[in-house]
Order: sequence, then C-alpha cells, then structure tokens
Amino acid sequence: LILLFSFKLILLLLSICSTNGNMALFSISEDTPVGTQVYTLNGTDPEGDGVRYGLTFEKGSKEYFRVDPKSGRVTLISALDREVSVLLRSAVIILLWFLQVVENGRVFVTDANDEKPEFLNLPFIVNVPEDTKAGSSIFTVQAVDKDLGSGGSVTYFLQTFPNTKFTIDGHSGVLRIKPGEFLDYETSKTHFVTVVAKDGGGKYNGQHQVMSSSATVTINVLDAQDSPPTFVGTPYFGYVYEVSVPGSEIFTVFAKDGDQGNPNPIQYSIVNGSDGSFSMNSSSGCITLTTYPVQLRNELYELKVQFGPENELLDFSTTLVTIRVVDLNNHPPTFYGENGPQNRFELTMYEHPPEGEILRGLKITVNDSDQGANAKFRLRLVGPGRVLRVVPQTVLNEAQVTIIVENSTAIDYERYTFLSFKLLAIEIDTPERFSATADIIIHLLDTNDNTPKFSTDYYIARIPENSPGGSNVVSITATDPDSGLWGEVKYSIYGSGADLFLIHPTSGIVYTQPWATLDAEVKSKYNFYVKAEDTEGKYSLAEVFVTVLDQNDHPPEFNENFLEKTMIIGAPVKVEAVDDDAEEPNNVIEYSIMKADPENVFDINTSTGEIKLKPFIKSMEIVQNITRQKDCKWSVVVQARDRGSPSFTTTAVVKIDITENPLSGPMAAFLMQSRDNPMKALGMVAGVISVMVMITVLISTAIYMRNSKSNRIVPARRIIRRRRKEQQHWNFKAPFGSSEGPDRLVADDVESNVPNRNKNNSGSWPKPPPPSAPVLPPPPVANPRLVVERQKSAVPTVSGSLSSRSYSRTPSQKSIASKDTEGRPSQSKEGTISSALVSELKKRMEQKIIEANQGYYY
Repeated sequence: LILLFSFKLILLLLSICSTNGNMALFSISEDTPVGTQVYTLNGTDPEGDGVRYGLTFEKGSKEYFRVDPKSGRVTLISALDREVSVLLRSAVIILLWFLQVVENGRVFVTDANDEKPEFLNLPFIVNVPEDTKAGSSIFTVQAVDKDLGSGGSVTYFLQTFPNTKFTIDGHSGVLRIKPGEFLDYETSKTHFVTVVAKDGGGKYNGQHQVMSSSATVTINVLDAQDSPPTFVGTPYFGYVYEVSVPGSEIFTVFAKDGDQGNPNPIQYSIVNGSDGSFSMNSSSGCITLTTYPVQLRNELYELKVQFGPENELLDFSTTLVTIRVVDLNNHPPTFYGENGPQNRFELTMYEHPPEGEILRGLKITVNDSDQGANAKFRLRLVGPGRVLRVVPQTVLNEAQVTIIVENSTAIDYERYTFLSFKLLAIEIDTPERFSATADIIIHLLDTNDNTPKFSTDYYIARIPENSPGGSNVVSITATDPDSGLWGEVKYSIYGSGADLFLIHPTSGIVYTQPWATLDAEVKSKYNFYVKAEDTEGKYSLAEVFVTVLDQNDHPPEFNENFLEKTMIIGAPVKVEAVDDDAEEPNNVIEYSIMKADPENVFDINTSTGEIKLKPFIKSMEIVQNITRQKDCKWSVVVQARDRGSPSFTTTAVVKIDITENPLSGPMAAFLMQSRDNPMKALGMVAGVISVMVMITVLISTAIYMRNSKSNRIVPARRIIRRRRKEQQHWNFKAPFGSSEGPDRLVADDVESNVPNRNKNNSGSWPKPPPPSAPVLPPPPVANPRLVVERQKSAVPTVSGSLSSRSYSRTPSQKSIASKDTEGRPSQSKEGTISSALVSELKKRMEQKIIEANQGYYY
C-alpha cells in the first residue's frame, strides 16, 4: 500500500512538472484592473482523479492574487505598483487527497506610465541682482520621473505669461534672462515663474498618456545703486499760525533713496526761498520757524529743498515746499470741567426747579483753540424736548456754558429718576465741521409735589336699611405717586352726612358706626366727603353718595280701624291706607274687599281704594229691596296689602250709610265728585275767575283803542313852549260823577288855564276833574331846516289839562266835562269806572312819550 501511494505521488509530480506555466515565470502590467483573471493553474492526475489548487504568500507580505480551488483560475485582488514592488513571489499548491505538491511562483510587474515628474529641492527661490545681464543663467531646475522608458524622460518649459523676462532650456532645465530683457528693482522687486516638467508619454490602461507637473520659481531682484533719491507725498504745503513761536515745526519733508535695497547716506537742505525765516534739519527734513510770525514779510513762501547723498558726485533731487502764513483749523471744540477736559458732567437736584433757574452745579467751559472763523461754533442741547436750554448758542473761541430750566413740569421724579442730555459743539463756517460732545446727567431727588388722587371723583354706594353697625359700605382708593413717607395716604371723613359713617385711615374702607341704624323711611340718601392726605398735609377730596336700600319693614295702616262713610248712589267713597316704607314696591298698596254685609254689593278699585256700588244698584228702591231695612247701613271689611317681599296686610271695617243725591244737574254731579277732593273744586273756581279777568282786559283794550282814534286835537297856528316841570303823581279817587271829561281843548284854552294853575299853588288846590287821556304827540323834527315849515303847519298839543291831587275843576271845565265831543250825556257809574281805568293807562303812556320827546317841547 505504501508503495502504491508513493508511485501515485511520483506520477503526480511528473505530471505537474511536465506542464508549462503554473506561474513559474509570469509577468503582469501594473495598470491591470483589480478583479481581472490573470492566470489559470493546470494540474492533472494520471489516473484521472481530481486535484485542488491553492496560493500562499510570504509571511507579512501583501496578497495580490486569489485562486479558485477547483478551476485554478487566478484573480487580481489588489492594485499593482511597479514603483513599489517589481517581483511578487508566491507558492502554488496542488492537493490530491492528502497528498500536497508545492511549486514556487514568480510574478514580474511590468511598467505603465502612471507617475508624474517630481521636482527636486523645492521651493525654488533665487536672488538675482538687478544689473545681471540679459542671457545670463540664474538657476537650474531639476525633476525626475520614476517610470521607465519614454515615460521616465523629462523635458522643461515655462508657462506663457505676457512680458515675461525669463526662458528655460527644455533638456537641462537652466533658467536664463531673455535676451534684450533686464531686471529693475524699483519697478518690480519680485518675479514669479512657473516651470512645467513633462515626461515622454507611455501606455496606461491601454491608452497613450503624457504626464506633467509644475513648480513656481520665486526670483527676488536685488537692488543696485542705479536710481536717484525721490520725494514722497509731493506737493508740500506748510502753515505758520499766528500763535507760532520761533522753533515751531512747520513741515517735515520726507524723501527716500531710489535704491531702497542698498540706500546711500543722504541729507536735506534748503537751496533758496527761506528769506532767513526758516531752517531745515539735514537728517530728518523738518522745517522750523526761526522768527516770530509778525516779523514775516510775506504771506506765502516757496522753499526749494534739496535731498541727496553726501557724495556730491551721485544723483540728488529737489522739490518746492509752499508755506502759507494762515490760521489752520486743527483744533476741535473741547469741553472743560473744573479739573480739565471733560466729556461727562453730572448733577443732583430736586425735581421741579423754578423755570428760568440756572443749574449752577454744572461748571462747563467750552473752548476752540483756533482763530477767527475757525473758532466759531454753535452749542446745542439734545435730549427731552424743551426742558432745558443752553446759553450762549453761538461761541467764538471760548465761553462759559449756562444751562437754564425751561420747562419745570417736565423735570418730574415720578416720570424720570434721571435726565440725560447731549451737549454738542459744532463748528459753523469751516469745511471740516469739527464737533465735540459731552454727556449731561441730571439725577433727580423727589419732593412732595403730588397730592393724593382718588380713583374717581365720586363714589356711589348702596347699603340695605337695618344693616348692623360696622357694616362695610364702600372701599375708597387714593394713590400718591411720591416716594417714601410722602406717598403714604391717610383717609378721613367729614360732612353733614358723615355722622353715621367711619373710614379706616389706611385701607380706605367706609363702614357704619357701631351704634348706627339706617332707616330708609327716615333718610335714604347720604352724601359726605372723604379726604386723602399725605404726611405733609396735601390732600384731595372725593364725594361719597350712599343710598339706603328700602326693605319692606312697615305694614299698611289705615287712619282708623273702624271707618264710617256716607255713600250717595252713583258716587264712590274712598278709603286710604298709608305704608311708611320709602320705595316702591314696598309702599305700593293694593285694596281688596275681604267681607261685605250684604255680599256682592260693592266693588273696590285695587289701586285707589274707591268703593262703589255694583252697576245694577241705581236707586234707593233697589237698596231697600236688598237690605229690607230703612237705615241702609252696610259694613265692608277692606284689606290693604303692600307689594313688598314679604308682603304685609292690614284690615279695616268700613260702615257705609247709603243715601240718594238731594241735588241734580251737572253742578251737583261735579260737587259730588269733588267732595272728597276740595282742591279740584277750588281749581275750577280759579279757572273761571281767570277767564273773566282776561275778558275784562280785552274789553278795556278795545275801549282804549277806540278812544285813541277819537281823541284828536284841533291843530293850532303856533307852538306852545312849555317849561319842564317835575313829574307829578296822579291820584284817582271817587267820586266819578261822569266818565266823560273835556275831550278836546284848543291851544289857547290850555294857555289861559296855566296862570290859574300857578295861582292856585299858593293855596289849597280844588278837586281835580276825572282824568282824560291826552292825544299822542307826533315824532320830533328830524331836520332843523324844516322848523319854519312846521310852524306853518298844524302842531299837536295836549288834549286835556293835567292836575295834581288837590286840583279842582273850573266851572267851564265842569260844563265841558258834562258832555263828550259829540254832545252825548254821561255814562252810567260802571262806564265811568271803566273809562277811568282806560284814561289812567292812556295818561301813563302819554307821560312816557312826553319824557322821550322833551327835546321837542322847550
């Protein structure tokens, strides 16, 4: 058996060894994709038994291949890189049962063009003097490519840039300055050149590929002594101020050597134009004033300044410096406090200072060091509007700032505990418009400036009557916005209606006195004042109106429990009860008949208490048929009930004596209806009397109008000029023998009676005649020129004589008075009285007209 196995093993080895391949000498390109089947192992058994395959690699090495155990197909499982590993070693294993044959395999990795050229010695920095000649070599670039063959060869070229000054050799990598080009340190201190290295190309993944890389060469140009000095910041202007002193710096000139990389020692100097008034520091270039500004002869100086190396053989530069003697606006306004410049000022003060008061705690000064228009600026105060104002508003050079209170009401601690303002100083006539700002903070202290204020001007409260003593009525609220003790409010109560009430001094609750009893029937309305007062006695008032709500605590009451009434058939009798409650419905009474003897005879009005017979009882015969008694006295039990809750009732017995009406007619009916209401009858009588008086007045007016038309005076041919007399008092007395007096008198008769009247003034006056009303005079003359014409026309005069109380009529007057103008006899006594009344009215009106026209009668 052992010999048999040994023989099969020998046959297997011979078969494997005789087969070509099995990865003994195998090559593969490095760009072969992963997953590609790259080889198939071949192993056979002479006796036809199946074999299995396997691959092993050196310990610690990466596995690049995998084999299928049955088919022997080898697959690439990791990417290859020839530059990392050129030869891959593996062991091929063939198994037959428990027999194993191992064969060493070698796989060669062939090159593909997958590597870029790499530059050596990066970064590339080259320092080249600016005077290097064109075509000179300045640097050599070197790059290598790890690929083989044409893919490993490198050529060089420069990326194309406009105006480039350099070129490169494509094989050696030598960088040179282009022919005809030169370097200039003053123009460009640094140049950047991009060099591209490209390989010769080769296959990669079946395609031809050329790979390249680039690097930047930094070329620093070194300065050489080839440029003259230059001035910086020209043109130059300097200024001499009116406050300058000798030694003041006017301007500093700055220049630099054209060769900054390797500058020469240089110096400044004034060539001409200084007129002995200016000097210049040779090393710093500072120009200074050597005299006082008032001694300068010109307002404008042009100094020629030279700048160059100490060696006069080298190049130098000159420039002009213009110096003007003016004031320069170079100082902004500045605020000062007691200790120097300050931009914040604080003040503590009480609220509501008087308007116009100066805030003396703020010591502010503002200054601008410039001169003339450059030192003119305006002050503004920015903050809560129209609270404070600043004085002055326009400043030249310097001023003391004054803050004045403008609105005292706005400075209120209850609104603001502090006020913040911005004080601005802004130049007026300068292009720079320099400005300065200062903060003004005013801390307010509280004062007792507020009175307690009620939540409303009046309070309305309601409380039921019979409420126990100490009952709450209403809560009063008042607030004082002041702080501390000034904001504490104390309440008190007073007034004529406050006797039954108290108020808690701190809570403001109004309550009734402990002993107080409220009765709506006695008094249902109370009003009094409450006072809210702070600790310093400032107070305000509010009025309290208390309404005592009525409760139904009184029953209705009749005047008597037993009433006797006489009822006339056809007229009711009335019973009345009184309820002492104060309000409806507690004092509203409803009447009803509880019991009547006989029954179903009477009706009662539930609201008024009027009792009347049933409508079918219209005569005494019916009454007697019902009672069959001659006295006809019936009794009724009437109940009075109020409408309160709970409701109270009371009863009374009404004894009614029924009789017939002895009178008839409308007046009787009226008197019967008014017997229980005498005021109704009295009102009717008063109405009748008023109607009669109105009729009398109308008749008197008609008579007056008739007499006014009939009592006309015959015109006279001359004007009576009467003296002005004192107003006479008229007294009309009986007897009025006749109502008719002299209706008309001519002017001559009136004039003849005047002496007699004056004559009687010394003695007793005779009895006056009945007065008669005069005729109304015409209006006064409107134009004096018409007086002559009026003398020719008729002029009215008085139509009768006016006498005093003791005046007696003459016989002629008596004869005239006996008849009227038409010769009619005198009227009766009643007519005489009416005529006298009308005459009195007419005389009074005439008197008023005469007084108004006194200017005409003279």
